[in-house]
Amino acid sequence: MNNNIVRLTGLSHRYGTSWAIRDINFEISEHGVLGLLGSNGAGKSTTMNIMCGVLNQTEGTVEVGGFTMQDNPIAAKKLIGFLPQNAPLYMELTVKEYLTQCAYLRLISKKDVPYAVDKAMAKCGVSHFKNRLISNLSGGYKQRVGIAQAIIHEPRLVVLDEPTNGLDPNQITEVRKLIKAIGEEKSVIFSSHILSEIQATCSHVKMVENGKMVFADSMDAFNNYIEPDSLVMSLQNPPPIAALENLDEVNSVEVISDTKFRIHFSGGPEICERLIYRGIEQDWKMREITLEKSSLDQIFAQLSNKSPKN
Repeated sequence: MNNNIVRLTGLSHRYGTSWAIRDINFEISEHGVLGLLGSNGAGKSTTMNIMCGVLNQTEGTVEVGGFTMQDNPIAAKKLIGFLPQNAPLYMELTVKEYLTQCAYLRLISKKDVPYAVDKAMAKCGVSHFKNRLISNLSGGYKQRVGIAQAIIHEPRLVVLDEPTNGLDPNQITEVRKLIKAIGEEKSVIFSSHILSEIQATCSHVKMVENGKMVFADSMDAFNNYIEPDSLVMSLQNPPPIAALENLDEVNSVEVISDTKFRIHFSGGPEICERLIYRGIEQDWKMREITLEKSSLDQIFAQLSNKSPKN
């Protein structure tokens, strides 16, 4: 049985003579939060807009819940909740008025609208502001209302384009929790150009760069994509810096303190074992040795320059 909610095949789109995205292929399973990562202008919003039926692609197909966006757009869109980069909020309405309007737009039956509105407000933590004008809400609560309109009709797929953009750290933390909670019941696609946001929120990641898919795997695989090339070592009786620099596979030594050093090396992480033995032989009195994972920024930079893969 195929549990995929979305399938993109050969998706390409051109603005004028320039391709915004080219030959994007991927599937998304039911439930969980998937991160769509890429720098500004990489093609994330174009991909999401096409997926949600806001934009007609130049080439390729979008299938949502078994319905193709080209042949059955209404059936496909009924399964999707979408929060674009700029939340479509009516500032002159109260939260309840706005969500009621959204419920009708989503073709929820009149008798079910009050329940749907109350449920969405409760899920997104805005019930206590139901009679407040949206214009008087903080940025974080405006985003919550935007997410509420995206889930009010109980879609199977929720698409969130840069939902934490412009929020302060506390607001970001709360929106992250909300997105994770939604991902327990639905399939969520969450786009960002901020690596830490994807890392904190998503279990799987797909990366688009220059309009092409360059990575698709779990978050753990993404974090471990590049072998570590540095370590931190604490020595109670350190040797001269030159002695460390002259060791095999050591490229450079950075002095952190009188007893703590960062070693940049080539080769594999087996260097740790060799340093431990050397330390015992020469009485360095080693207190700590820790491999440093490559930063997500390094991974981002390397993947951006790799050949595209799907």
